[in-house]
Amino acid sequence: MTHRPSLASAAIREFGSVRSLAEFVGQPPLVSRAIEIDQSMIDRFAQLTYDSQWIHIDGARAAAQSPYGQTIAHGFLVLSLLTCWQASCIAFPGAALVLNYGFDKIRFTAPVRSGSRVSASFALATVAEPRPGEARCAWQVAVAAEGEPRPAVHAEWQIMVRYAEPA
Repeated sequence: MTHRPSLASAAIREFGSVRSLAEFVGQPPLVSRAIEIDQSMIDRFAQLTYDSQWIHIDGARAAAQSPYGQTIAHGFLVLSLLTCWQASCIAFPGAALVLNYGFDKIRFTAPVRSGSRVSASFALATVAEPRPGEARCAWQVAVAAEGEPRPAVHAEWQIMVRYAEPA
């Protein structure tokens, strides 16, 4: 059974204003807590999205025919966990609204095998302030499974943060 990961963390970095975000541009990435992506999670995602490709849900066939020797997570499952990973290491106190603004680039560069513990790193590349108290942030994200030689996902994630009280 998959359990919801605890989002409590002593390492949560708070961004309480557009200025605090702008000052963080170019700093080392923030790293999330790891989440286990097990077969139960993969099966539930397959059911929810109607994506029942054998490489995700048929362990026997994946063991026999997949180049990975077992089932792997859907790329979109891994991508969908970004908000959870983000919440484990980043907070926006005082924000009235935080929106997923989209992606400029996504690459799935390695498989995530069933049972992997996976985390994400978030490096803030740019911040624009189109209106007072509103930040358009571009985050360079890398998602990696523990023990794997390279990240599974690279993404340029756009997030809009609107603060209740412009600083």
